[in-house]
Order: sequence, then C-alpha cells, then structure tokens
Amino acid sequence: MCKPNGSLAYPSLGGALLQAGIEVRVFDACVGNEKDELDQVFYRSSSLPSGLLRTGVSEDRILEEVAGADIIGITSIFTDQETMVLSTVRLIKRHFPDKLVVSGGVNARNRLKVFFAAGVDLVCLSEAERTIVAIVDAVRRGDRDWGAIPGLAFMAGDRILSTPASAGDVVWNLDDLPIPAWELLPNERYWKIARPHGGHFKEGQELRYASMMTSLGCVFTCSYCHISGEADGDVAGPIGKFRVKSTERVMVELDRLRDLGVKQVFIEDDSLFGMKRRGIDLIRSVRTSGFEIFDVNGVNIIHLLRKSGTGNRLEPDIELIELLVESGFKQVALPFESASQRIISRYASSKWNVERCDIEGLIRACKDHGLGVTGNYMIGYPDETREEIEATIAMAQWHRDCGLDAASFMLVIPLPGTRLFDMAIAGGHLSEEYDPDRLNWSRASMVNTLVSPAELEDIRRSAWERVNDSKFVRYKKGMNAAESNDFIEAAAPEGI
Repeated sequence: MCKPNGSLAYPSLGGALLQAGIEVRVFDACVGNEKDELDQVFYRSSSLPSGLLRTGVSEDRILEEVAGADIIGITSIFTDQETMVLSTVRLIKRHFPDKLVVSGGVNARNRLKVFFAAGVDLVCLSEAERTIVAIVDAVRRGDRDWGAIPGLAFMAGDRILSTPASAGDVVWNLDDLPIPAWELLPNERYWKIARPHGGHFKEGQELRYASMMTSLGCVFTCSYCHISGEADGDVAGPIGKFRVKSTERVMVELDRLRDLGVKQVFIEDDSLFGMKRRGIDLIRSVRTSGFEIFDVNGVNIIHLLRKSGTGNRLEPDIELIELLVESGFKQVALPFESASQRIISRYASSKWNVERCDIEGLIRACKDHGLGVTGNYMIGYPDETREEIEATIAMAQWHRDCGLDAASFMLVIPLPGTRLFDMAIAGGHLSEEYDPDRLNWSRASMVNTLVSPAELEDIRRSAWERVNDSKFVRYKKGMNAAESNDFIEAAAPEGI
C-alpha cells in the first residue's frame, strides 16, 4: 500500500539550503517527475525477495537524476525504508563513487554501521537544517573537517566517529527555522495519485494536500516512539522536548501552502495540544484559513477531555471539539493503543486512563459535531497476554459501535532508537541481526512473546477485517500497488 506523501524532511532541509543560496532539487523516486509515466513507475510494482513490493522508477532513472549533483541526501526515518535506502546508496556509489552521500533520520543514526558499509559518507544525527548547510560550506571550502560540525557521524579509517548534538545545538525557537520549501515536492503527482496517508475522502473528491508540523517533540515519552530516546545525553540531543511554532509563523506557512494551491492540510505534530492553551489559540487563528484540516497522530485522547463537574471522571471537551470543527478540522485519529491499563502505563506513558475517560461520550460528541474519528490500536507487546489482546479488539469493536469511522490495528514495532528496542534486545525478543524488512506494523517482528508471532499476525489481520466496514476494507485492499554546489535530495523507491 504505497502512499507517496513526500517526507517533511525534504521541504524542511530544502528550505534551509535555498535560504543559504544553495541549488537544491528533490527527486521522489517513488513517483518520478515529468520524465516518467505514472502508469509505468507507480502503478507497476515489482516483487522483492522479502515479499514486499518495490514501487518507483528504474535504477537508470535514479542515476540520470543524481548525475549532476555534488551532494546527495537520502533520509531514513523509518526502519522499513532501510532496504531501499541502502540499495539506492549502493547504486549511486557504484556509478558515482566520488559523490558525497548524506543520510539522516532516527533509523540512520541508530544503524551507523550498516549505513557506512553501504557507502553513506555522512549521517546527520539530529535535526539537520543547520547541519546540512554546514556540510555544503565545508565542501565549498575544500577542507571537509567533519569533526567541526555538531550532530554528525562519519568514518575515519575503519572507525566511526561522531560529534553528538547537545542542548546548545537544538533550535528551541522553531520560528528561527527556514520556511519549508514544499514547492520542491512533486505535489501535482501526489494529488493525481490521491493517496494521502491519513484521512478518508469521497470517491472522485479533488485532493490537493500537504503536510505540516506546528511543533516538534512531545510531552509523552512512549517506549515505542523514538522520542523516548531523544533526551539529554543522546547523540541527537534533547530534541524530544516539546517545542512550538508561534501562531504567526504557522499562518505564514499556511499562506505559502495556499499559494501552492493546497486545499487539505495534514497536521503531523506528535502532540498538537501538548500545551493545550497554545493549541487552542492556534486553532482559533486557523479557523478562517479556509483549509480542510486533518490530524494524523497529534491529538491525544486526554487533550479532548476535561474534568467533569463532579467526581473523578473525564468528559468530552465540547468547546474544543466545536472549535476544531469551526476551524476546518474534518477528522482526528485517536491513539487508544490498548484496553489494558497495565500496557498503557508500562509502554505508553500512562497517557490516558481506561476507567476514568468517557470514550463513548467523546466519540459520539465528535460525530454529532461532524468530526470524523478513527482509532489506532497496538497489539503484540512482549508480555501482553491473549486476554489483553482480545480486550483491545473488543474495545475497538465497541468504539465502532459508538460511531468510530475506522480502526487501525498495528503490531508493536521495536524500532531502533526507542526504549522498546533496548527492552526487546535485552529480553531476547529481537536478535541483534534482525531483518529490517520485518519491522513494520503488519508483521510480528519480535520472538518469545506470550502470543506467538504467527498468531499475532493472524489476529491483527482478522481483527482489522472483522471490526471495520467491509466497504472500507475493500477500499484499503484496493490500494495495493500490485495493481554552484548542486545538492539533490533523493527519496528512495519505496519497498512496501
């Protein structure tokens, strides 16, 4: 199910490079550009040995696009991107050994050995708007003194050296960041394909969408999230701490998106209401922007609730729900994760209380106000019992009965860079020689779990098909694709 939205890494870093006067292009090898026919490169996927599908342009086209660049950047945020990222790096280095290849993202920084072995020259260890400009400046000077650039890893002979980022390297005032250069993305191609990774749309509805972030970091430190490892002392520096853009800055970014013809905006914040009053003030300002707004993963359950007049129960925050609807929000995705309070407390920062929260009231209130609601559920923790898993599935079914539009069931992934990864290695649930192609939400990547990996995959698949509407299931299944210094940022073909 290939959904080529365009990683926010590329417009963010591209904006920094353009601001510094550096020529930059983005080539999304998943969809190609005007030289490529979508029918040939996107709708004709090929099988990989892993059983995944390769979606994107030919190797020759990748080489053609990078031929004129001095520096090539390829992000690797998610582990299941790793195989295609490294395959693309090897391809480029085989034909252009002297080109400087830079990577970054939480997966890259936690897999330095394999990235350098594939031919990557530099790995950015933290947020890299400043780092990438410093790299270009070093190339221009001809000194390539990588040790002088904070937040960078590189090879020195047969040793991996790094210059960890510190609190002083973190951009605390996000208004200081360059405006993302969304115009570098092949937006018209994305809109023609019309497969955003969030939201539910009517067949034939015109889509002109883009993603943005109004904050970075999170107020929670869930064990399965990379933010759990991004604290003081980590090589990335404390970038997991919650930081925000001002309302004025967000409105400037929305104006930029409007100029590009964007109609739907996906907010990708990890915690949109991490500062609830700030979030409310921001949404009030966005109210007149004219966009359809979709939250992907940043509205936590607790933020849509408030204390009831009596007792210890939390009830729907009707005022906030009304504000979201008035501001153009069409849908929110709620991270329920589990029906087990034990699981939520141990793995998910105790971010909501199963007994105290009026979830039925919340779902019905959202629906009564015209706000779409989807739910995310996770199963397969190392010590999770079958009874806890069944309770989570039953809870999802109950939520559907209350009006939830759709339920997503995901198997827990011990991603490198998270506390859960360290727990999985220490507990014998993941081999240190693990296969990155198995680290995705539809596959059970851990072993020695209370419920076996094969059973977990069957349970997840069955629950998704049983709990969701049959029309929705057919729709989702139908998405399967088997049906100066030049700097170029190249998104690898997608193996998914």
